[in-house]
Amino acid sequence: MGALKRQVSHWRLKVLAAGLLAFTALLLLRALDLQVLKQDFLQGQGEARQVRTIIEPAYRGLITDRNGEPLAISGPVETVWAHPGELLTAAHRLPELARVLEMETAVLRARLEARADREFIYIRRQLPPEQAQQVAALELPGVALMREFRRYYPHGEAAAHIVGFTDIDERGQEGMELAFDGWLSGRPGSKRILRDRHGQKIRDVASLLPAHDGNDLRLTIDQRLQYLAYRELKAAVQSHDALGGSAVLVDARSGDILAMVNQPGFNPNNRAELEPSMTRNRAATDTLEPGSVIKPFTVAVALETGTVSPDVMLDTAPGTLRVGRHTVRDIRNFGRIDLTTLISRSSNVGSTQLALETPPADFWRMLHQAGFGRSLGTGLPGEAGGVLRDFPTWRQVEQATLGYGYGLSVTPLHLAAAYTAFANDGYRVPLRLVEVAGDERQPEPVMRADTAHQLLAMMEHVTGPEGTAQQAQIHGYRVAGKTGTSHKAAAGGYAKDRYYSAFVGLAPVSNPRFVMAVVIDEPGAGVYYGGAVAAPVFARVMESALRLFNEPPDNLGEHGLRMALERRGPTS
Repeated sequence: MGALKRQVSHWRLKVLAAGLLAFTALLLLRALDLQVLKQDFLQGQGEARQVRTIIEPAYRGLITDRNGEPLAISGPVETVWAHPGELLTAAHRLPELARVLEMETAVLRARLEARADREFIYIRRQLPPEQAQQVAALELPGVALMREFRRYYPHGEAAAHIVGFTDIDERGQEGMELAFDGWLSGRPGSKRILRDRHGQKIRDVASLLPAHDGNDLRLTIDQRLQYLAYRELKAAVQSHDALGGSAVLVDARSGDILAMVNQPGFNPNNRAELEPSMTRNRAATDTLEPGSVIKPFTVAVALETGTVSPDVMLDTAPGTLRVGRHTVRDIRNFGRIDLTTLISRSSNVGSTQLALETPPADFWRMLHQAGFGRSLGTGLPGEAGGVLRDFPTWRQVEQATLGYGYGLSVTPLHLAAAYTAFANDGYRVPLRLVEVAGDERQPEPVMRADTAHQLLAMMEHVTGPEGTAQQAQIHGYRVAGKTGTSHKAAAGGYAKDRYYSAFVGLAPVSNPRFVMAVVIDEPGAGVYYGGAVAAPVFARVMESALRLFNEPPDNLGEHGLRMALERRGPTS
């Protein structure tokens, strides 16, 4: 009996030992399978759950004004993304996430379920830091944050039409943001990161492609003048109940655009309310028939070609002139006038007489060299070239109306550019909006220097006691310019009571530094002449430009000196 018990015990030991050996062998085989045979597969599966390859966004370059003042900057924000399948495993917690993100729970659930087969979807883009921290604190499975950048425009409406704006992915949509999108954007990179079970980043694993930040862009505008011009234009449009307006301020010596503003405006920081009709840069894209601001060029070409002498007297009586079936009218009968009176009182009859006596080819050439009918090459998206028909197609009435600014279309930008010829001894200076080293564009001759000087003297009378733009005067400075009040085109002709009111001027006359064009679209408060509507905007902005750039006064009589000191205020 004892021997039998010993045999059973011995047999049990053998079975147990065999079982242990078999189990150990199985463990070894399993380990071999996992650690050797399936290592790559399992490692890949682990990495698929914890290691992610993510895009590393590039920082979009700054846009600044000429003094380095930021006009467009990119700030870091957080974007919430999710793995829909993982997040749906905690579907009972969706109301918590929806509440933080200010979403409807049903909407969030529907988005997740519709994309359940994906590994990545955006939940909410570009959250402020405090809201992103609340999301992270929930520690939801499959939910993570991703760093992005959001474009911000510190000066809002004032510079919006020049700078433009980007979409949510920082791709340029308008203005300089669009024109120089490739320069500003840079190149995004990529890297591999390790995440925990909540999808939060633990550490970087490897950099696959380094991100290259975008380049900065320096514009020629001066933000101080940009703001002042925007403020004054907006006030004028509102006070005259106008549809809109534009203003362009140019450094006549360098061609730098110092300010370019439009009304109505828009806030580029609020993309939800952007309307295409409000985002276009009207100063560069919208054309008009300029009216009487063309008359200095009509007089200039008549002098250049010898059609008239500087001391000619023109008989404009009785204040009307018949050209074919068209009657040209002055506001009253000016009688016999000289060229200075033609400019200062804006005689349509006198301008028509000069236009009809000037060879069409010479008239066209001067207008073309002044920049009309072609693009100015500022780089602004949608910049209009305007219309200036070739002279062989001109009829007599068309040549006549060109003399006082009808029959061609221009932008406010064209007007500012053209008038730089009067400030630079007859040479039109190419305009620029971006500071570029080695910019070698050359000024283009428009007229002789003596002709430019004669016209400048004539236009100074426009702002004098008997001129049409007395409100363009600036205490302490001599100012020259020309008003324009043109009918708006309509179906079948011209609208009877709808006008463009314009003024283009230069200062100081003794050594012109700045040119400014102001156009108000359809003033509706009963006053519509350019001297009353547009000239005051010119005066207020031009005075600030002269002060900021320390241009010395050139009209300091006793009264002028006293007024200039009073307006300048006490000095330190």
